[in-house]
Amino acid sequence: MKKLEKKLSKLNGLISIARKAGFCVIGQDNLKGFDKKLHLIVLDKSAGDSLVREMTFLSNKKNCSLLTVDGLEEVTAIKNCKVIGIKNKDLSEMIEKEIKGE
Repeated sequence: MKKLEKKLSKLNGLISIARKAGFCVIGQDNLKGFDKKLHLIVLDKSAGDSLVREMTFLSNKKNCSLLTVDGLEEVTAIKNCKVIGIKNKDLSEMIEKEIKGE
C-alpha cells in the first residue's frame, strides 16, 4: 500500500510540475485542437469507449504514447479529468517511467 501511495505521489508531483510549467493539454477538446508536437497522452481507466477510441486514434496520428492510470482526477487535482496530454519530452519520459513502474 505504501509503495502505491509513493508512486501516486511522485506521479502527482510530475504532472503538477508539467501543469505549472504549461506543458499540459487538459481535456479531449483541447487535445483534438492541439496541432503541435505531443509526447504523451494519459487516459483515466474509467474513460468511455468513444474517448478511448478517439485518444488511440490521436496517439497514432501524433506518434506518441498512450497510457492509462487509475484515478487521473486525483493525480491532476482536476474534477472529472479523463485525459491529459504532455508537450515536454523529458517530463513525458519521466511520467511514462513512473506509470510503467520502471
